[in-house]
Amino acid sequence: MSTDSQQKTKHSPVLEFKSSTFSVPVLVLASNDVMTIEQQLQDKVNLAPEFFKNSPLVFDLQELNKHDLDIDVAELTKIIRKLGLLPIGIRGGGAQQNQQALKLGIPVHSGHTVAASSETQKQQAPEPEPEPKSQTVAATTTMITHPVRSGQRIYASGDLIILAQVSAGAEILAEGNIHVYGSLRGRALAGVQGNTEARIFCSDLQAELISIAGNYKVSEDLNGVVLNQHVQIYLQNHTLVIKDM
Repeated sequence: MSTDSQQKTKHSPVLEFKSSTFSVPVLVLASNDVMTIEQQLQDKVNLAPEFFKNSPLVFDLQELNKHDLDIDVAELTKIIRKLGLLPIGIRGGGAQQNQQALKLGIPVHSGHTVAASSETQKQQAPEPEPEPKSQTVAATTTMITHPVRSGQRIYASGDLIILAQVSAGAEILAEGNIHVYGSLRGRALAGVQGNTEARIFCSDLQAELISIAGNYKVSEDLNGVVLNQHVQIYLQNHTLVIKDM
């Protein structure tokens, strides 16, 4: 290599930070009973094992701290990891909880940090305005217009519509229905929170895995499916049915 080439390589950047948006499930806790948390979390995992397998997870302690319910972050982290989930962040934690998380190598999302106790919070700030009684937000439809590439993971809290292909190695998940107007070669999981009425619609089924409410089939089970055909997939008697449209 010439001297000029060596100098150019030496001063050329070999890495770059870019901002990016991606969806990560958030575990919001309303109780500090670790036994109940473990049991109910296990039940959720059992509903969609392929979705939760090695899934990143942020746990939110804001509701607990609002009601002065303390929880051992180390024990909670142990439970989460035991069930095959990967905690990557804490949200809504108090100072001591955040410190515990950092010692475990878990980043703190400081934008949602709350005071260590409600009494301290009262001293630091005036009483907040009463919140509306209804906090329910209707699930919306997420639309993706570009191809979903290998390694990408998309999660929708309502229906998910993709106007392009889903590549092998990609994963798309929705609490509602999934529509893919292109080839589906990756993994598609609909009704991931247990919605047995959810369906998957696609133009060309070549998936590695399809799942509805935790009931799934892998590519080996799809050998008899006609390619390049519009199909819908739904759940009937706990069995996935694939039907031409």
